[in-house]
Amino acid sequence: MKTRDDIPTVTLVGAGPGDPELLTIKAVKALRRASLALVDDLVHPDVLRHLRRGARVVHVGKRGGCPSTPQAFIHRLMVAEAQRGERVVRIKGGDPFVFGRGGEECEALRAAGIAVEVISGLTAGIAAPAAIGIPVTDRRWTRGVALVTGHAGTEEGEPDWAALARSGLTLVIYMGVARLPAITAALRAAGLAGDKPAAVVCHAHTPAQRQAVCTLDSLVETVAREGLASPAIVVIGDVVQAAPAWGGVAVAALDSVRAAPAHYGTTPGRSSAWASTS
Repeated sequence: MKTRDDIPTVTLVGAGPGDPELLTIKAVKALRRASLALVDDLVHPDVLRHLRRGARVVHVGKRGGCPSTPQAFIHRLMVAEAQRGERVVRIKGGDPFVFGRGGEECEALRAAGIAVEVISGLTAGIAAPAAIGIPVTDRRWTRGVALVTGHAGTEEGEPDWAALARSGLTLVIYMGVARLPAITAALRAAGLAGDKPAAVVCHAHTPAQRQAVCTLDSLVETVAREGLASPAIVVIGDVVQAAPAWGGVAVAALDSVRAAPAHYGTTPGRSSAWASTS
């Protein structure tokens, strides 16, 4: 009779948005058991310290505009290594099932007779806004949030920006910085107000974190002026007004703001740039 340890298994681990301390306890336990880690590009190096001594690490990252590991190759590698008896962990930034191709990888593994365990991680679309004091839902402004990709690809198709503009939902856009001119133009054409609050957070929850708070009309200019770049999360919606930086301040240097249970505090040594609504 086969035990659980006899069944080839791959564990998909969400590593969170950047800070290795945001890794879950369950994720740490999975890393300690692993003999092979297949690691995405945006995973913090300190996450790998939880691997046991002797575990192999293979980087299979994907970045927009950069050479990337083909997804089909990743599927074959996971299947082959699991069938060889390796304890495989597939480490992904954020959450495996939020723009992480986790569903595709689960399907490929199960089709090959490989068992799959999924360990959720904190997705950047929630964590990055929280890092600067923005809740993605707030009953004063909205009761819902839409997580969308700004990346235009033949596989994913283009989001229905007109429907999103009319929805009244907070828009959280992944992989959208490079296409902000087209995205903002589509939202404005659909009737979204130019003074709608907006924010961008790049490299969230890392020492390199930078952010800007502005309006929809000034979003493209602000991102260019402040040199904000991927990896980044864009937030568009009235909830941005909850950010401590929202107000009439021009451009000022502030410390990065981190979410805390009872208050918002500053993290020394982290620079940020804020743009006003004026």
